Amino acid sequence: QVQLVESGGGLVQAGGSLRLSCAASGGTFSSYVMGWFRQAPGKEREFVATISLSGRTTNYADSVKGRFTISRDNTKDTVYLQMNILRPEDTAVYYCAAEQRRSTIVTLSNPYNYDYWGQGTQVTVSS
Repeated sequence: QVQLVESGGGLVQAGGSLRLSCAASGGTFSSYVMGWFRQAPGKEREFVATISLSGRTTNYADSVKGRFTISRDNTKDTVYLQMNILRPEDTAVYYCAAEQRRSTIVTLSNPYNYDYWGQGTQVTVSS
């Protein structure tokens, strides 16, 4: 069973950048599809980005395409979310999630597909 710990959140001005990290432990990291989701106050949790086991396949929400980049380092058991050109509407708690799969190319954008979640990290973008 994998445990996930996010870090890297904080307060940033609009147009700025942040890099979130999610460190995994307790499982074989390279066997997990990874995803990033976010939840703003009063809103449902929404998909941000996902990456396949090998890292070759990624998928993004339309709202973050061209601004955010998901990546993973299977030697460090860590997935990253590089967030550039941040906007106030990106303000949310960001969660990483993991789901064990065998396919090396599948990605998952539905939060209900994920069994394992981190505790979240707050990202606040000021205007």
